[in-house]
Amino acid sequence: MIPSEFFPPHEGMRLADFAGLLELRLADPAAADRVVKSVAPIYRGAEGDVCYILNRKNRAELDTCRATAIICGEDMAPLVPDHIAVLVAKDPQVSFARAGGLLHPGALKPAQIVETSGVSPLAVIHPDAQLEEGVSVEPYAVIGAHASIGAGTQILASAVIGAHVKIGRNCSVGSHATVVCAYIGNDVIIHSGVRIGQDGFGYAPGPRGSEKIVQIGRVIVQDKVEVGANSTIDRGTMDDTVIGEGTKIDNSVMIGHNVKVGRHCIIVAGVGIAGSTKIGNGVLIGGKVGVAGHISIGDGAQIAAMTGVATDLAAGGKYGGIPARPIKDFLRDSVELMAKSEMKKRKGKKAHE
Repeated sequence: MIPSEFFPPHEGMRLADFAGLLELRLADPAAADRVVKSVAPIYRGAEGDVCYILNRKNRAELDTCRATAIICGEDMAPLVPDHIAVLVAKDPQVSFARAGGLLHPGALKPAQIVETSGVSPLAVIHPDAQLEEGVSVEPYAVIGAHASIGAGTQILASAVIGAHVKIGRNCSVGSHATVVCAYIGNDVIIHSGVRIGQDGFGYAPGPRGSEKIVQIGRVIVQDKVEVGANSTIDRGTMDDTVIGEGTKIDNSVMIGHNVKVGRHCIIVAGVGIAGSTKIGNGVLIGGKVGVAGHISIGDGAQIAAMTGVATDLAAGGKYGGIPARPIKDFLRDSVELMAKSEMKKRKGKKAHE
């Protein structure tokens, strides 16, 4: 285990207790009293570490692994060396994610910059703002009039919470984040530099140039959403922009006005979603995807990185390319283009000879 001053190891937990909390099966009961303190990749796993392995691709790394325990499926258990305790899981990746949260809970959301509780005297809190007991506000944060913040929520240094904003309980708002014209649910994580609730990009072309269209809607962020650093979510024009429960948004994502994102979606870095698009539940959107406005993406759709989406996409489909099309068609087209390009090169080479 590599010591970290940013995320120090857990004080230690008995392997039997650890397995019980995560609903894992400890293959060898004799290992019950061994102690785990941290998580690590297989190749540098050391005493006190917990690792995980999904398939045989990483089998060679087991030769140098000295971890206390490895989380794996039944099929991989026979490959684990005898000196490492085996924790059998139905879904090793999910179990490992939970293990990390159990041993390093401080890494699950933005860490406090100033180790303090309550409201810093250097914060600016409007007298009409309402903060429940247990809210933490760090120096130079600003909270506007009639804002409401629930118990257990942390507002980090230099964050700005606008007037009338409502933030639920056990949330985290990172440093230099701005939340205006928005209602935020419970257990929401907003990372540093996020901008929520600014006006959307709307103009009407006219004889005197572009006339700005007023944006008087809101942003609704439901429970257990996470918004990555420097992402932006515009408020609606006259309706609401909505981010559904459990959706996870990566860094540097732009979501336009009136967009409706369903529950438990994954939106990866660099994605841009234009205004008034409707995205169903459980949709996966890869990095740097561009989504045009006023279209619909059905439940469970999966969109490959670098795809350009200009028309509606059906539920459950897998898509890629520019313009977006079924992934099999995109891959076939890519192979054909590569073959044509290679043939053209060969013809050119022969002509040159």
